[in-house]
Amino acid sequence: MNCWEVLGIEPTEDRQRIQLAYEQQLKFASGEEAEKLDRAFREATGGAPKPEAPQASVSDQAPETDRVLDANESQIVREVVIQINALLNDSGRSRDVGIWKAILCEPPADQAPVRREIARQLERQVRPMAENGSLPAPVAQFLGDWFEWSNLQDIVVQAEEPRSGSAEIDAEEADQPPQLVNFWPAVIGWIVGLAILASLFGGMGGGG
Repeated sequence: MNCWEVLGIEPTEDRQRIQLAYEQQLKFASGEEAEKLDRAFREATGGAPKPEAPQASVSDQAPETDRVLDANESQIVREVVIQINALLNDSGRSRDVGIWKAILCEPPADQAPVRREIARQLERQVRPMAENGSLPAPVAQFLGDWFEWSNLQDIVVQAEEPRSGSAEIDAEEADQPPQLVNFWPAVIGWIVGLAILASLFGGMGGGG
């Protein structure tokens, strides 16, 4: 696989295009994939230094994030918000972090100014759901990273700890020997009942 295949673009001398492709691929790359992307970028640009990794934080983007969106960008924001609202109405699909990524990370919705406005419009509705556990931890963690809702990271960690402790308790209980059931009262009651029945039938036989 050559450098262009790794970057996912046709061969070009346009450094800006190469850098955009590199940053887009790097967002969800694992450690090994990131190394391949670095090599591909250097090869595609003739050994030029690779750009800094893109920041997930909306607030750390260039000053361009403060500009007013144009009509096309505003339409993209509306479409993404509509898709997220539809996703929230589907309890099954809304638990799939891959679907969230497919909607929010699809260009040009991933551009800083657009992402910032999407975050602003979704925050009042979606952020409380991520905070109170209505959304699963992977989704909450992704939203926290993508929109820089930093407190979601802490909430995800706190939510995972009780489950871990509970699993340990369950394992300890499973190792305990079964408790003996106190069945003597039932046995005594059964014997007394038999004695009463024997007495009754014995009295009836004697009377005959």
